[in-house]
Amino acid sequence: MWRIFLLVCMAGAIHAQWGVAHAAPATSASTATPAPGAMGIDIPAMGDAVFSPSTPVPAIAPFSPSRANPLSPLSPRIALVIGNGAYGDLADALRTNAPRDAEAMRDTLATLGFDVIMRTNATPRDMQQAIGEFHRRLQGGGVGLFYFAGHGMQVGRQTLLMPAGLDARSPASLVKDGIDLNGVLRAMSAPRAGRLNVVVLDTCLNNPFAADTARDAPALPADTVVAYATAPGGFAADGPRHGVYTNALLRELKRARSQTLGSLLQHVAAQVREATANEQRPWTATTLTLSLPVHSANGGSRDASTSLAWAVDDAPVVTLHSRGILPKDSSEQYEITFWNSIKDSNYPADYEAYLKAYPNGRFATLAHARIDRLRAAAAASAPAAAPPAAAAVAPAPAPQAARPAVPASAPAQERPHATPAPTSSAAAPTAPATAQKAISRPAVAGESRDCAACPIMVPVPAGSFAMGSSTDDPSEKPVHHVNIGAPFAIGKYEVTVEQWNACVAANACQKATPDSNTNKAAPARDLSWDDAQQYVKWLSKVTGKPYRLPTEAEWEYADRGGTTTAYWWGDQMRKGNANCKDCGDPWHKEGPEPVGSFAPNPLGLYDMNGSVWEWTADCWHNNYQSAPVDGHAWDSPGCDMRVIRGGSWREGGGYMLSATRFKYSAGVRQSQDGMRVVKDLK
Repeated sequence: MWRIFLLVCMAGAIHAQWGVAHAAPATSASTATPAPGAMGIDIPAMGDAVFSPSTPVPAIAPFSPSRANPLSPLSPRIALVIGNGAYGDLADALRTNAPRDAEAMRDTLATLGFDVIMRTNATPRDMQQAIGEFHRRLQGGGVGLFYFAGHGMQVGRQTLLMPAGLDARSPASLVKDGIDLNGVLRAMSAPRAGRLNVVVLDTCLNNPFAADTARDAPALPADTVVAYATAPGGFAADGPRHGVYTNALLRELKRARSQTLGSLLQHVAAQVREATANEQRPWTATTLTLSLPVHSANGGSRDASTSLAWAVDDAPVVTLHSRGILPKDSSEQYEITFWNSIKDSNYPADYEAYLKAYPNGRFATLAHARIDRLRAAAAASAPAAAPPAAAAVAPAPAPQAARPAVPASAPAQERPHATPAPTSSAAAPTAPATAQKAISRPAVAGESRDCAACPIMVPVPAGSFAMGSSTDDPSEKPVHHVNIGAPFAIGKYEVTVEQWNACVAANACQKATPDSNTNKAAPARDLSWDDAQQYVKWLSKVTGKPYRLPTEAEWEYADRGGTTTAYWWGDQMRKGNANCKDCGDPWHKEGPEPVGSFAPNPLGLYDMNGSVWEWTADCWHNNYQSAPVDGHAWDSPGCDMRVIRGGSWREGGGYMLSATRFKYSAGVRQSQDGMRVVKDLK
């Protein structure tokens, strides 16, 4: 019986390759509006097809076995299943049910041949890492299925999925640490063979901060179905062992039938409405044509009316509102709770979270004033730039500060699993108006610039240093002596959006992701290693100079700038030296600050730590055994995984250390990855 679902797989025997190539085009928003009265609301879909569970979905001709089928044994099937119930404010129903929901979905999908990544009671870092791993595994093509059970809410146009450990009594953390559904969708959106994306959310969609909830669905990638357990503004219920929606879904997936995907989801929705006396009304958003067939091995079928006779939960609903943060009618008091929890904060991000929840709230004017005051104070107390100093021969590094094994939101590709992790908003908001203007910085004595659009280069003398660290990270061992035999020049700043765009204008580089590269003075990001190779090739051509990426040894040598401590500024994290999370203002989770916003290292190099991860020339190796000792790149034929260094704005201070290193696939773009260039001085 379980194997029957080989042709269902939630999105069910949506035969994605066939559906993309042979099915009718996805219905536009103008023709896919739910039937009047179907859900009691009219939900525009921002260009995506949206249907009510009661909207008829026509059947189509039977599927031919000769057509491409992404659910065949040769087609990858990757699922990420998360069930969170450990919240500080929670009734027992969700605390026990959500992890049980995830386990049941894992078992069902594993039986169907899915490679399942499962997390229960996942923290923000756990969720970011799991989404990053999901993104990486999807690069092989095929079906991707994301399932979430737990607390959820809508704030403005965002659907936020709550990690475990968050407490409604600290509402700012809900807004700041909630995982945006758009980040999940972006992790699934990359083109791939046989692409089919299925998202199932058994969570509430209420807005705890206001009575009104935005009724726009998120902009979906192509070939995507999102099945919501309830309508926007609504609540999801728990039964005795599972969420009511998950219970109906699990039952439906075990039954033999021949039906369309739309019919499958209609059956589930009908069961949920029946079980909750029409209080919970599921809905679906999609960019697929939902009249694709779902077949069973014996060709059996039944209609929706039959399903109601057996599929309604055997026990009554335990808690109707169990998957929401709190009832909407308490929003006024909750605003006061929110403000009281942050009113003494010295972090602008807390006040920004309040304004996100209450853009016109009673404390909005005061929140704006607090943000302005804190940023002005941070700017006034920023440390003066340190004068450049020549690199010196360095002894073995001092003992390094301990740090966690994995960055909170490190790029997802093999890191041992963020941001990309993916990022958490549909489009990164622009930085403050004062930071939007591109910064024109002339080269000073000793520096050089080979063209108006070229990076400013800082000379680095030859020398030697001890590379690596003696921390518990095996990839940084053993500490080994490296001799840099020839001087080189390295970018004073990371390559900026403005500089990257000059290469794009010359038709020599790919256009960078618009949402991640709006500020011309910020570092260019969402760049792959292959993109970086295009840029240095163009730079070499227009200048006639030998530009390239730094080797990993050159990068660490330049970052240390003659120092031997854990960070170039000392053995302890100190605010104001790196653009990273919890490392001091200015900081915005949406993206890095303009280049040069923080103090330079002893060589006069800015943002070597934080801002964006920087590509190096080297192939990734798991440790430094047999590494070159002359500073050259450590390469391998056909290498795909390349070394990135320096951390990003999304990591904490523990990842700003000079020895920190990670890897990422050379051909994949990631929103935290950028570059800095080197020029040979021969």
